Amino acid sequence: MNRTSTPGLRRITPVVAVAAAAALTLAGCSSSSGGKKAEEDAGNVSAGKANTPRLTIAMVTHAPSGDTFWDTIRKGAEAAAAKDNIKLIYSNDENAGNQANLVQNAIDQKVDGIAITLAKPDALKSVVAKAEKAGIPVVGLNAGLSVWKQQGLLSFFGQDEAVSGQALGSKLNGTGAKHALCVIQAQGDVNLEERCAGVKKTFSGKTDILYVNGTDMPSVKSTITAKLKQDSSIDQVVTLGAPIALTAVQAVSEGGSKAKIATFDLNKDLVSAIQKGSIQFAVDQQPYLQGYLAVDSLWLYKTNGNFSGGGEQPVLTGPAFVDKSNVEAVSKFAAKGTR
Repeated sequence: MNRTSTPGLRRITPVVAVAAAAALTLAGCSSSSGGKKAEEDAGNVSAGKANTPRLTIAMVTHAPSGDTFWDTIRKGAEAAAAKDNIKLIYSNDENAGNQANLVQNAIDQKVDGIAITLAKPDALKSVVAKAEKAGIPVVGLNAGLSVWKQQGLLSFFGQDEAVSGQALGSKLNGTGAKHALCVIQAQGDVNLEERCAGVKKTFSGKTDILYVNGTDMPSVKSTITAKLKQDSSIDQVVTLGAPIALTAVQAVSEGGSKAKIATFDLNKDLVSAIQKGSIQFAVDQQPYLQGYLAVDSLWLYKTNGNFSGGGEQPVLTGPAFVDKSNVEAVSKFAAKGTR
């Protein structure tokens, strides 16, 4: 494994990177790409593209539709697939029962490996065990840090959400904030719940939790606006995703509030908002890296028998703060959709 860093980026937790990548295909709610066979060189691999037997990898996430965060994860997965000669089958459903059915579909297709998010691990425990019983290696990404070893996954790629929440809470202590509103867009999602719990643990002021429907942005805006109008003492809004943060900017304005906004996760528009000053800062977990490493790790395992993290430690892709001090170093990558 290599440790990589981006100039100008302050890290709280080290980012651990692996090597390699793959070729892609998606069916139904997936897409595919293959490309021409690269010219062989002395190592039987050319132009950075693997010349190994074709594999089929399924990535099954709990992503809701329309969230750019998950587009970035998928983009990373596709880049790894395009490099490793992999047919990638991507599917997603935020309903845990439906996600379990998608994993079962992958098992039935006899894929060579599965990358999965465990936002609601209990609902997926049985089908993950079925995959492992069928001899299909499974890795986790993004959600499931606390259970990935317990459920027998080979590796996990993501950030410690409790630690990232605590880091954000501690940072707020230096901003003068006294009353924070932590907005959760999907009730019961372990990642999101851990983030707000972490904020509450380290933030020295008062922390309230507000649940919103993250798939309905007009509703998100009206709910946040109503809360800010109801309680004028709220001087800090903490959101858990870039689209929610950008909607919160509108809610603060419409609510006549002077609350500041900080968030988890990035996208191109969020980076622009940090540059303009409408968002204070973001906690970045590098979703592109999560998608890339999850797919690449399965190629490494199937091809070389490698275990990312040694099979015992998670591979951490964050957290790291992005604010006005370092946003310019990140912006060019956000524009490409890789940050």
